[in-house]
Amino acid sequence: MSRIGKKPIDIPAGVTVTIDRNTVSVAGPKGKLEQELHYKAVVSVDGNVVNVDRKDETKISKSVHGLTRTLISNMVTGVTQGYTKKLDIVGVGYRVAQKGTDLDLSLGFSHPVVVTPPAGIELKAETQTKIAVIGIDKQLVGQVAADIRKLREPEPYKGKGIRYEGEYILRKAGKTGKK
Repeated sequence: MSRIGKKPIDIPAGVTVTIDRNTVSVAGPKGKLEQELHYKAVVSVDGNVVNVDRKDETKISKSVHGLTRTLISNMVTGVTQGYTKKLDIVGVGYRVAQKGTDLDLSLGFSHPVVVTPPAGIELKAETQTKIAVIGIDKQLVGQVAADIRKLREPEPYKGKGIRYEGEYILRKAGKTGKK
């Protein structure tokens, strides 16, 4: 039995969880999320608790059991608290500016890079070197943050680039001169 899959999910006040065939919908104060379920997962709502079971003991059922529970738990957390990923910009002349809902990034290219957020995501330039990606869908927040980081990944020699807040970049020694 999956240790994660067998844990019940508590539904906080103000959140509704509905199951329609193979789709779970979670609505809360911050918004609404939907997720399609795998056909081997069985989800039931008992009062203010969601339970996840599996149809049989096949390998695919076992692997989907914990995943389904975690996805639903992330949806409940997203509609109540939301998710935030923070990015730091390191480098001389590298900076970010807020242009309405878009971000205008200066990353050492010959042109500025404009990032437009997808639906359900809010981008904030907290300072000239800090970006916050905010949303209710954990997967989408992480993907948008990864896409922004990919614009200028941190390089190992000087450490310049866009990195996650608190990320440690393993530094390499540069070339040594001839003697």
